[in-house]
Amino acid sequence: MTLPDSQDRSSFATSGSWVRVLLVLGIGLLGTLPAANWLDGGHDAPWFNEIASEWLSGTAIAVGTGLVLAILSRRFPYLWNRDLATRVAQAAEAKRWRTGIVWSASMFLLYATIARTVFDGRPLLIDELVQVMQAKIFARGLTSLPAPAHPEFFSILHVVDFGGRWYAQFPPGGPAMLVPGVMLGAPWLVGPICGALSVLSFWLLAPSLDPRPTVRLGATLVFSCAPFMLFMSGSHMNHVPTLMWSLFALLALIRVIGATSAVPLASASLGFCLGMMAAIRPVDGAALALPVGGWLLWRTCRGRLPLGDLLLAGTGVAIPLAGVLLFNLRTTGDPFLFGYELLWGKSHALGFHSAPWGVAHTPSRGLELLNLYFLRLQTYFLETPFPSLLPVLGALALGSLRSSLDRVLLWSGGLLLAGYFAYWHDGFYLGPRFMFPLMPLLALWSARFPAEVRRRSGPGSMTVRAVTFSLVAGAMIALCVAVPFRVRQYAGGLTSMRLDYTGPARRANVSNAIILVRESWGTQLVARMWALDVPRSETELLYRNVDTCLLEQRVQQLEQQGTRGRTAIAALVPLLRDSARVEKTSLSPDRTERMLPGTHYAPVCVTRISEDRAGFTLLAPLHAMELGSNVYARDLHARDTLLLKLYPERAVFLLSPQGNEIGAPLQLQRASVDSMRQAWMSERESAPRP
Repeated sequence: MTLPDSQDRSSFATSGSWVRVLLVLGIGLLGTLPAANWLDGGHDAPWFNEIASEWLSGTAIAVGTGLVLAILSRRFPYLWNRDLATRVAQAAEAKRWRTGIVWSASMFLLYATIARTVFDGRPLLIDELVQVMQAKIFARGLTSLPAPAHPEFFSILHVVDFGGRWYAQFPPGGPAMLVPGVMLGAPWLVGPICGALSVLSFWLLAPSLDPRPTVRLGATLVFSCAPFMLFMSGSHMNHVPTLMWSLFALLALIRVIGATSAVPLASASLGFCLGMMAAIRPVDGAALALPVGGWLLWRTCRGRLPLGDLLLAGTGVAIPLAGVLLFNLRTTGDPFLFGYELLWGKSHALGFHSAPWGVAHTPSRGLELLNLYFLRLQTYFLETPFPSLLPVLGALALGSLRSSLDRVLLWSGGLLLAGYFAYWHDGFYLGPRFMFPLMPLLALWSARFPAEVRRRSGPGSMTVRAVTFSLVAGAMIALCVAVPFRVRQYAGGLTSMRLDYTGPARRANVSNAIILVRESWGTQLVARMWALDVPRSETELLYRNVDTCLLEQRVQQLEQQGTRGRTAIAALVPLLRDSARVEKTSLSPDRTERMLPGTHYAPVCVTRISEDRAGFTLLAPLHAMELGSNVYARDLHARDTLLLKLYPERAVFLLSPQGNEIGAPLQLQRASVDSMRQAWMSERESAPRP
C-alpha cells in the first residue's frame, strides 16, 4: 500500500530542505539546552546537569564500543554481515500480513505482561482512575449517576458532582474505549490491545512512509519496542487508543489518496477515525484532522478527489463528535460545554491566561513546557545511554522527506506542539505523555538514520559500521540496564493507589456498613470547600496559598453559618493577603498543606496534624472498584453526622493505614458512634465562633 501521487511527492521533496533545517534547529535546541532554567515562566529542570553528565558518559561508552567493534569487524568478518538486515527485511516483507499479525500478537503479550506485573492491572493516575469510573457508568447504560446529597464525602479530583449529576470531566471517547474491558472485568486489557493494533497498523502503513524495506522493518521495531510505547501501552491512559485511531486514520487516508475512483467506505472510515481521536483527546484529534482535511480539500479543489468522498469524510468525523455533543448535553446541559470547563471554568482552556490555580500561563511558560517535553523525550523515548533523539536529528540532517505522508506527519506534529505550547498543564506520566502522538514520526526518523549514513558513506564503510554498532550498543544498554531500572521504578511507585481497599472489609465479612476513609487533612479541606460551592479553580488558589489552619477555621465558620457560593468565596479571599509568606508545611507529612510562619494553631488543627502523622490513605481508588453493599466515604469528623443521618441503621467502621509509611497496609476498625460524637462536640466547643 503506497502513495502513487508522484507530483505531491516530488514537490514536497524539493521544498523539504528548509523544513528539515528548522526541525533540526528546533529539536536540537529544545532537546539539548535547559531553557526552562533560564526563563522566568515558572518551570525548571533541576535534574538537567545530572542527566547531561549521564548523556556525555553514555554517549562515550556507546560510541567507543561502536568504534572498537567496527575496527574488530575488519579483522573478524563474522562480526559484520552487511546484507543481514536486508535479508531479514525482505523475508518480513514477503509475508507482510503474517509478519504483522504475529509481531503485533507478540507485542500484545508483552504489553499485557507489563500491565499486570508493572502496573498491577490497576488505574494508578487519577486521570486513569476517573475514566475507568466513567466507563463503569457507561457500562450500566448511563451517562451519569445522581450526585450524592452531601458530595464532600465522596468528591474526588476530575469528577463533576453538582447540578444533580456525577460524572467524569473528560470527553467521553476515552471512557467509551474502556467499556468492553469493564464489561469483561479486565479494563487493563484495553491498553495492550490498542497498543498491539497500533503496531499492526504502523507495519501496514510503513510502505507509504519509506520505500526501503530495512527502514520499514526498523521503524516498526522502534515503534513497538520503544520503552515509551511499552509502558504507555501497559497503562489505562487514553493516549494509547488515541494513537491507535490516528494510525487507523492514516491507513484510510492512504486508501483514499491512492484510489483512482471514489472510495466511499474508506473516506467515511477516515473521518470516523479522526472523529474518534477528537472524542478522546480533542487537541490530538485536531492536530491530525487539520492537515488531513486541508490535503483532502486541496485535492478536491484540484479535481483529484471526488467531492462525495470529501463529504463522506466530514460525515464520518461528525458521528463521534455528535456523541460528544450528546454526552455534554446530558451532563453539563450544553452540547458545547465540556465537563472540565464546567468544573474549572475558562481557565482550563488553551491560551495564555491564568491557569486554574491562578498562575499565569505565558508564552515563556509554554516554551518552558515544550523544552521540558523534549528534554524528557531524550530519556523516556528509547532509554538509551545517549540522548534518544540523536538518531532523529541525524536522519533529519542527512536525509530527505520521502513521501507526502511525511508532510502530514510533520504538520500534525507541529500543530500538536503548538496546541500544548498553549496549554498550561505539565503532562508528565511515564514520560512526556502529551508527546506520545509523535511516536510514529520519531520511530520513522530514528530508523532512517543508519540508512541515511549508509547511503552517504557506502554499505560497508567504517562510518556505517561504527554507527550501527554504536546504536546496537546503546540498545543493549537500554535493554539490560535502563529498562529494568524503569520497571523497578514504575512497579514500586504510586503504592497508595495499589492497595486492596476493599480487602479489609471482605476479609472481616463486613457488609451493609459505612466505612469512613481517613484521608489527609488537606484533602478533607479541599472537599469541604467544594461543598461550599467554591469553584475548583478558586479552591486550588486558596489551598495552595493559605495557611491550612487558618483555612480550616474559616471553612468551619462558613459551614456553621450555612454560607455558600459567592458569599463563601468573598469570606475566604481575604485569607490570601499573606500568600507571599506562606510556605509548604513542615508539620504534616502531606506536603501539599501550607503554613504561615508565626501562626498559632488551634486545638482542632493540632488534632488534624496528629492524625496526618499517624497515617492517612486515599478515597479515590475506591471509585474504580466494586464496593458491594458497603458505603465508603471520606471521614470528615463532625460533619460525619450528616452521613449518619442518611444511613442510620448501618454500623460504622474506620479504614486507615496500619502505620504512617506511604503504602502501609490498611486496617478496618469498628467505630463507636458515641465516642465519635463526644470528640466532635469537643472540637465544636473549641472552634472559633463566627
